[in-house]
Amino acid sequence: MSKRPNQERSLVLLKTDAVQRSLVGEIIKRFEQTGLKISAMKMLNATEAQLLDHYNKDDAWYEKKGKGIVEDLKAQGREVEKEPIEYGKDIIRTVVKYMQASPIVALVFEGNQATAVVTKIVGTTEPATSDVGTIRGDYTLDSFSHATYEDRAVRNLVHQSESPEEAEREIKIWFSDAEIMQYITAQERIMYDVNLDGKGE
Repeated sequence: MSKRPNQERSLVLLKTDAVQRSLVGEIIKRFEQTGLKISAMKMLNATEAQLLDHYNKDDAWYEKKGKGIVEDLKAQGREVEKEPIEYGKDIIRTVVKYMQASPIVALVFEGNQATAVVTKIVGTTEPATSDVGTIRGDYTLDSFSHATYEDRAVRNLVHQSESPEEAEREIKIWFSDAEIMQYITAQERIMYDVNLDGKGE
């Protein structure tokens, strides 16, 4: 009897630009075709509290990101009006505004090395430098510098968890335990050699 491998979970948020551009089905299709299972899914209007809890950044992160923005502003010949840390905090402020512009779709995907697989499918954070074949590389072309110039969040369609540990923290923000489904798909039976009761054959 083969042993079923440990499964990971990853949170995915389809952001407001994915919803507004009617890309929800196409994006979900990318994940499902890879063999990832949807364990939970819902459309909702995100609250500010949820978003601040979700992004959960510290001063070191704000400082690092803010320094990058200062460099971009100088390269564009624009005036630097505040300290780097405040520019870093502006990132989250603009992201919160962006994520509340319309409903979003929250999903939990499950599968072998789910967080790494989701990251590979989504592409790098900046769409303009994401590889062809990734969601961000194929469906949008925004860049950090352009977003900075327009004083807004980067429109990159999708949020994905950066690690299994981060996924578990994030999932609790968006889903209750009762909202996460436990079931076995035909793909799991083939890939992981399991019966419908979840036990190995």
